[in-house]
Amino acid sequence: MMGVVVLSSNYLVQFPINYFGLNEILTYGAFSYPIAFLITDLANRSYGKLLARQIVYLGFLLGIMFTLLFSTDFADLISVRIAIGSGVAFITAQLLDIQIFDQLRKKEWFVAPLPSSLFGSTVHPFLFFSISFYGTGVPWVTLSLGDLGVKILVALIMLIPFRMLLKIFKPTPTLKSLSSPPLENNLGKIPANF
Repeated sequence: MMGVVVLSSNYLVQFPINYFGLNEILTYGAFSYPIAFLITDLANRSYGKLLARQIVYLGFLLGIMFTLLFSTDFADLISVRIAIGSGVAFITAQLLDIQIFDQLRKKEWFVAPLPSSLFGSTVHPFLFFSISFYGTGVPWVTLSLGDLGVKILVALIMLIPFRMLLKIFKPTPTLKSLSSPPLENNLGKIPANF
């Protein structure tokens, strides 16, 4: 699923939204990419940080392979830069998302996914658009800002499916609940994981 999100986002980023004067600030890729944060956050909540990272690495490899095979024109430097920018931005933003989420996982259900997605969504467009379009004449700064605005909005909206999917993907128990009860001896209670 992650590879499909990356491939579709890399393809859709090539098409500006030509309505209401948005062609200088927004592409269609801004709408598909935030789904990657939903996938990462659900994996992180349900299976933990390590498996979430594995999903990101697999998604990264599949996304790059799909992008190179299906949407990269090697004769076009911008197309190659899009593939490189996508990879760097994806892996950086997703790993940041995982780390922030993991630090906040014990708080209310919405606390971990919201800031982690917002930070990842802030890093991603600036890395992606600068690597892909700096020095090309493409207005990468305004595209980054437009993309960021959409990603913030979508991150807020993604809280709805996140909350609904939590019923299907049960959170992993904390380490405390995984440890066995304390052992007792003449000295009193000694923790089992001492």
